[in-house]
Amino acid sequence: MPHTENRPPFWVGHIFLATDQLDLTADFLRRMGIRLVEQGDKYAIFELRGGTHLILTQVVEFTPGEADFDLMVEDLERTHRQFVDQGLNPSPIEPGTIHSSFNIREPAGNLIRVLSSHVGSEPV
Repeated sequence: MPHTENRPPFWVGHIFLATDQLDLTADFLRRMGIRLVEQGDKYAIFELRGGTHLILTQVVEFTPGEADFDLMVEDLERTHRQFVDQGLNPSPIEPGTIHSSFNIREPAGNLIRVLSSHVGSEPV
């Protein structure tokens, strides 16, 4: 099938985040504005832009750390203000050469980096 749009033909299907506090982490992600699709006893599925699904998995043995992914938003400053207003305690915004960013720690202790966008409109 030929690619007729300006968007690339691929995107990330699924990203995963382990937690030992599924309900608290799921609630935290909903408060961030990520849409819950489905939740069971040992998982929760959230939908991100582009159809990517963030899958939370309940684990028994758990060591929190940095998430293996980052999240990108259109308006980093507005998102940061919203998180502050919601009491989600984001770190200060750090300027960068490509992305500015801040970190947010979810209830199980995982650190998630939130980046400014640089989505292009033309293919490279």
